[in-house]
Amino acid sequence: MESGASGIPYNRKQKGAAAEAAAVYYLSSQGYIIVERNWRCRSGEIDIIAEHEGSLIFVEVRSRSGTLRQGTPEESVNGRKIQQVRNMALIYLHMTGQEERRILFDVIAVWLQEDLSVASMTHIRGAF
Repeated sequence: MESGASGIPYNRKQKGAAAEAAAVYYLSSQGYIIVERNWRCRSGEIDIIAEHEGSLIFVEVRSRSGTLRQGTPEESVNGRKIQQVRNMALIYLHMTGQEERRILFDVIAVWLQEDLSVASMTHIRGAF
């Protein structure tokens, strides 16, 4: 069982925050400029919005810990999630007056260890 210093298991929100923090650190180290984190609208939330090489990148961060029983983080990006992120990106572009921007959709898959440190990370550029 995964738990923090108090012995209480880490919850989903804590795991997600750890994975997103690791993804932001990684992207920044690769020259990405982080524009937004956890951008919300009625349709949901976009984990990270970044700029890189003239493009606006919408990044979906997915994480797993423990066993493969639930599948890989990448496998959790299903058709419904792809459509939701695409729709939110259109809303963001409209709200910020950037409809003409070149955009990409990336996925960062993070495997977390019990202490929420990163076991591995995969960056899938242009994932969908």
